[in-house]
Amino acid sequence: MRLALLGCGTVGSEVVRLLHTQSADLAARIGAPLEIVGIAVRRIGRDRGELPVDPAVFTTDALDLVKRDDVDVVIECVGGIEPARGWLVEALRAGKSVVTANKALLAEDGGTLHDAAAEGGGDLYYEAAVAGAIPLLRPLRESLHGDRITRVTGIVNGTTNFILSAMDATGAGFAEALEEATDLGYAEADPTADVEGFDAAAKAAILASLAFHTRVGAADVHREGITEVTAADVISAKAMGCTIKLLCIAARGVAADGRETVGVRVHPAMIPLTHPLASVGDAFNAVFVEAEAAGQLMFYGRGAGGAPTASAVLGDVVAVSRNRLAGVRAASESAYADLPVRPMGEALTRYHISLDVTDRPGVLAAVAGVFARHDVSIATVRQGSGGGGVAGRGEDADLVIVTHVAPDAALAATVRALRGLDTVRSVASVLRVEGGA
Repeated sequence: MRLALLGCGTVGSEVVRLLHTQSADLAARIGAPLEIVGIAVRRIGRDRGELPVDPAVFTTDALDLVKRDDVDVVIECVGGIEPARGWLVEALRAGKSVVTANKALLAEDGGTLHDAAAEGGGDLYYEAAVAGAIPLLRPLRESLHGDRITRVTGIVNGTTNFILSAMDATGAGFAEALEEATDLGYAEADPTADVEGFDAAAKAAILASLAFHTRVGAADVHREGITEVTAADVISAKAMGCTIKLLCIAARGVAADGRETVGVRVHPAMIPLTHPLASVGDAFNAVFVEAEAAGQLMFYGRGAGGAPTASAVLGDVVAVSRNRLAGVRAASESAYADLPVRPMGEALTRYHISLDVTDRPGVLAAVAGVFARHDVSIATVRQGSGGGGVAGRGEDADLVIVTHVAPDAALAATVRALRGLDTVRSVASVLRVEGGA
């Protein structure tokens, strides 16, 4: 089986090394040896360490490489939307199989890639696009196809999980924890894609597409990052027996007109310490799947890094190579359900709201009245320490309110109305509460 590799950075280099060190085992598993016939890079002379390949295989012309007749499988480790999309569409339409780790492209325009694969008759595999080496996507699209998945909840970004875990363990603020993550190599020099939730949103779209047999794109995912999470939020979560995680949540639901829908969202949330995801620390990933027959399933492991991601890439290479040798194609994209994506406002969730209020009689009644007018039920109210009408510090006081489950639109409208009260100095923090806390 002749392979073309696009990109030879952290992941691509590790793919080359694993192909070399495991060549005999891989050939035995597939039934034929694997040979790299070309590696497309931007700069041929760049130092990539001691790679076990002939320097003659390197090229700067990726498009020419994927068009070559002697290429059976294209492995894409470049990332980004363009020019990767053009290369992969060209390869798939020509009947080549493609293995990619490109979550951004799959979330942005996965439908085009699936259509090109169907047109050319090759396979499109992308296990490495979500959660690194964790075997997750293939179970969703193959092992659980006899079941009905109802909900997928996951921690799918190692950088943000490291930051939130550090804040929980040390009491550090966001900026301090981000600095530590950067120093240790968990965060990029520009961490925007991670801390603002873009990376997790792309992965959430891929998970939802597979779980609910519906094309879901990144634009369909409600996204919030962790930059507004404070040390005070972490303390408040601990007081409730919770911890804070950046969650991707994809779930089936029913619209007001009775139609089945799917909702997909990424945001920080408090979850109880008893939830299986609460103990996932450091830069690890985990995904919690709920299905009608199988029940609750947990997938856990390292979600990033050269070696874990390369492991997932090679697993896909083995699968598509076996298919080509057997003259068969894997099951095509399953998007038959075509469920509408419901807006975030219809999501059922709970809010944890921290208020700075004036310390005088009648404040609690005024605040409770706002919740009542928006049909939001209050579960608990916790007051800050000190004396006075509400329990506070001089003229100010703290109120922490946790709601019962309500539509997100009603909860958001409640928060907007609270900001308009003359007795509310500020809405210090708003976090969702998930997992039955």
